[in-house]
This record gives sequence, C-alpha cells and structure tokens, in this order.
Amino acid sequence: MTSRGSQLNAKALAKNRKRFLKIFPRGFYDPQYLEWEHNYKWDAHKLWTNLLGKDEYKKLLQMGDYAGIANKALQVESRCTFLFSFEKMALRDALHSGSGARTFAEGLFNLLHGRDDLRTRFIEWIVAVSELPRKQSRVLSWPIVTFFPYIAQPKQHMIMKPRAMMFAAEALGFDLQYSSKPSWTTYERLLLLGKLTREAIADLKPRNNHDVQTFLWVIGSAEYVRLAEELGVE
Repeated sequence: MTSRGSQLNAKALAKNRKRFLKIFPRGFYDPQYLEWEHNYKWDAHKLWTNLLGKDEYKKLLQMGDYAGIANKALQVESRCTFLFSFEKMALRDALHSGSGARTFAEGLFNLLHGRDDLRTRFIEWIVAVSELPRKQSRVLSWPIVTFFPYIAQPKQHMIMKPRAMMFAAEALGFDLQYSSKPSWTTYERLLLLGKLTREAIADLKPRNNHDVQTFLWVIGSAEYVRLAEELGVE
C-alpha cells in the first residue's frame, strides 16, 4: 500500500515537464542542458572513477593513505558547485587532520562498497561525518553528506540541496519528510522521489540520477523559477 504523499501529482508533473522542455527543448540531450547541467557532473564522476574507483580506493585504504584519499575526494569536489563556500571550507578543515581524513576515507568507502544494507551504511556514514573535526562551520550538512555518493554512484544516489528539493517535492505533491539534520528517513524519501520522477519521465531517457536531480532542480531552484518567468513559462 502506498502511503499518502508517496505518489507524484500527475497534473503538477505534466506542468513542470512542459516548463522543463521549454527551457531545454531537447530535454536531457539539449546542447544548453549539456553545457549548463550535465557535462561538469559527468566529468566529476569520471574523475572520481579514475582517482577513487573501488580497486584504487581499497588499495589506498590498505596502504593507510587516508590523506591521499581525502585529497583526491577534494579534487573531485572542486570541479562542482554543489557546496556553499562555508561548506567547502568546513570540509577541507576537517580533512586536513589525520583523524578526520581516516574517518572520512573509511566511512565513505563503507557507504559506497560495504556489504550491509543501504540503510545501515548511510546511517554509519552520517555518524562518520558527524565525528569529523570542526573548526568553525559544521561539517554535518545535507550537501556534504550526499555529494560524494551522488557523484561516485549516480545510478544509486541523490544529492540533497534542501531548499530546492523541498520546493520540488511540495510542487509535485510529495511528502519528503524533511529533517534539517541528515537522517535515513529523509534520504530514503529523497531516493523514492527520485525513483518516482525517473519512472514518470522515462520517455525523456534520463541517464541516471544526475538528470533526475536536475529535473527536480529546475522545478525547485530560484534561478530556474526566475528563468521560467523571463521566458513567460507558467
């Protein structure tokens, strides 16, 4: 049985799909879409795969090269704009300590490649991030918790940019059960929102959750709301 708020509003979805295609007429394969939204994410994913693919990541862990893992992860993050400047600084400060680099490296590997179920691994990842050293800004934020899995495994994970995802979920009649503190409950709902959206726009042929998240971002972000208004799109 599907609980209330666990389905997408068909009318709202159709409206936002129309708006998306007004902005990007060829959908996920529109040249403007590729330039604005797709290419840099895919480039970051490819860089992650080259630097920290499972075998290489495991090798570095076995060598105890936690700083090397942290530096490679930060190199990938620097290619993207998902984190605010204060989050970038908090993350870098946390990973510059030996204990922070180790906690991060081991925790993220377990999330990406561990044998437990995703719920267990994600909760353990939240705990690991919460234990990272903090200088000024807090490290435990939704974007920091979800950025690396989203880039490393885009067929499985989503990134939580809270304001935009909350707005998009509300617009589609979906209950995100949002908590400002990272939690499995909210993340599971985000994954379900991504799954339902991917199924609903399957004919547009989204490649992975990079495309699905961007479709939701176009619904929920202030920049695209303004762009739609400028284009006269309802």
